[in-house]
Amino acid sequence: MADTLEFNLVSPERRLSSVQAREVQIPGTDGDLTAMAGHVPTITTLRPGVLRVIHAGGTEDFVVSGGFAEITAAGVSVLAEQALPRAEVTADVHARMVAEAREAMEAARATGDTTRVDEAAKALADVEAIGAR
Repeated sequence: MADTLEFNLVSPERRLSSVQAREVQIPGTDGDLTAMAGHVPTITTLRPGVLRVIHAGGTEDFVVSGGFAEITAAGVSVLAEQALPRAEVTADVHARMVAEAREAMEAARATGDTTRVDEAAKALADVEAIGAR
């Protein structure tokens, strides 16, 4: 069995990465997970956070706002709602992300749907935590 897997990360704006990775650390909605070669097939939704790819050339971090990851024994494909290399997330970019998450929280509160409010609150906390990293 190979010790690497094909990793692809795309957002609506661009393809951000396509490499042979040793592992991919994914901020899943149901908890963080690490995908490696031979992983059981899985599809998971992403929560806002840092997606880390470890490969022969080093480590790459990407900030994702959400999306989906499809994991197979041979690869990981991530379709992110928004994604940026960690180095491109400036204080201004982070402030904009927090403002958008706060707007989503207010919109959820306006619906009165407690499930939506809880999800929006978790997303806001995750976005705020990105700044601490």
